[in-house]
Amino acid sequence: MADGPSFPHRGMFAVRFAINVFVGATVVWYVLRLTGDSKPIWAVASMIASADPQLDVARRMFRSRLINVVVGCAVGLVFLVVGGSSEWKLPLTLAATVLVSSYLVRIPTMWRQAPITAAIVIAAGLHQSKLTGMTEGLHKVGEVLFGCLVGLAVSWLMAKVWPLELAKPASGADDD
Repeated sequence: MADGPSFPHRGMFAVRFAINVFVGATVVWYVLRLTGDSKPIWAVASMIASADPQLDVARRMFRSRLINVVVGCAVGLVFLVVGGSSEWKLPLTLAATVLVSSYLVRIPTMWRQAPITAAIVIAAGLHQSKLTGMTEGLHKVGEVLFGCLVGLAVSWLMAKVWPLELAKPASGADDD
C-alpha cells in the first residue's frame, strides 16, 4: 500500500481529500456546463490530480502539472502543424515529448502529463483539419488548466477553513 505525506489513505486526510474532490468536481462540472462544455472529464481528472489535503503538495502538483501541460501542448502543436496526417504522428510526438520533458524541462513530479497532453492535442487533430484539431486540442488543454486551478483553489480554501495537522514522527527507542 502506498503511503507518504500526500497519500490520503486513512484518517482525516481521506475525509479531507474526499471533500476536496467533491467540491472541486462540482465547481468544474457546473462551470464548464454553463459555458456549453458537455464533456468536462479532462478538467475533472486534472482537478483530482491537483487537489491535495496538504496545500504545499497541492501547490507543487499544480506547478508541475502546469509546466508539463504547456510543454505537452507546445510539442503537440508543433507536430500537429508540421507534416501531414499519419498513424506515426502520435507515437513520434509522444516519444519527442518524453525526451523534451526528460532532458530539457526535468521536473520529476507529474512529468507524464507532458506526453499525455501532447496525445490530447494530436488525437484531436489526426482525423480533422489542422485548424479544427488545434482548436479542439487547445480547448482540452484549457480544460486541463482550469481543472488544475480549481484543484489548487479548493485545496487552498479547505486549508484555510479546516487546517489539518501533520502527524509528527514518533521518537524513542525504536529509532536506529
